[in-house]
Amino acid sequence: MHLLVPVLLFAASASGQWTAPTAGELLLPEQSLAQPSASQPEDGAQQLLSFRDSDIKFSLRSLMDILRDHQHEGWVLAAYPDPNTHRPLIGAGFSLDVQQTDHPQLDLLNPHPFVEPSSAQLWQAAGLSPNRLQQILDQFDHDASAWTTKQYRRKVIRHKLTPQLTEDEATRLLRISAIQAVYNARAYCRCFDRLTGSQQMALSQLVFQMGTNLQQFVDFLGALNDEDGARELAQLDGFMETGAQHWQTVQSTLIDSQWARTYTIRASTVIAMFDPDYNQQPGAAEQRVEAVLRPPAPVQAKSPATLRMASYHKRPARTRSKRAAHPTVKRKLT
Repeated sequence: MHLLVPVLLFAASASGQWTAPTAGELLLPEQSLAQPSASQPEDGAQQLLSFRDSDIKFSLRSLMDILRDHQHEGWVLAAYPDPNTHRPLIGAGFSLDVQQTDHPQLDLLNPHPFVEPSSAQLWQAAGLSPNRLQQILDQFDHDASAWTTKQYRRKVIRHKLTPQLTEDEATRLLRISAIQAVYNARAYCRCFDRLTGSQQMALSQLVFQMGTNLQQFVDFLGALNDEDGARELAQLDGFMETGAQHWQTVQSTLIDSQWARTYTIRASTVIAMFDPDYNQQPGAAEQRVEAVLRPPAPVQAKSPATLRMASYHKRPARTRSKRAAHPTVKRKLT
């Protein structure tokens, strides 16, 4: 897509210049922006500012902590190239040059729309100056032309890049990105409000990590949104599908994906969270998924000849040469 601090309002003066927010303009997480003022941006990011922590069943801070973890997107306070696309990222994988995208809602049974603002719109929604975004992009272009991809990657790993954001600023970017993931998770799932907290978090993680690419997971989205229909079809076949069986079907569609086979560690946790009983035994739920994603290698019994050959090759070369230099002494049998 892989959350904290208040979202900042920002205002435009009569001249159109961005002005920094004052202390009185800080918004608490529970404050609503359902009625936006003229000082706020007229774009998709506007809708994200009305988010309330009570809108979801899980902790947004917990989701942010997962996405900020170095085992996932990581946490880099300077612009760095995406390993695959080489486009600029910052913080926990925030894309710096994405354009606003038209993402139509194709599910006629889901009235909730998608919101895909541009990077600049999300940047401003997080309370950051547009001028700083352009400065960071210009510096990235300069560094990308001066360094090879390998050199850039080495600087990221060794923390040799000069920070371009503070911890607080990067956290604000992560927060607004996580809110966008939650918002779009509702657009992907008709029954989002009926999901458990763990299931809502798992789906939000998938949206954060994959963005619009999640639309390609047709089998997963079909199973996710066909809870009642699947039970009706199952009843026609002579048996009644339970809720646990439905979620096992949802999990299996992800287990069979290329994403799960490529990112097994991350995927095992996310897939396990779709188990409705995940909170009771999270470790056991993850182990069941890991057993399918990463089954133990079969142990094959070695033949005596193979064992002898392996034992021979483990002998030091000096020992073998010494024995080869002396004839074997035959012992008489008594």
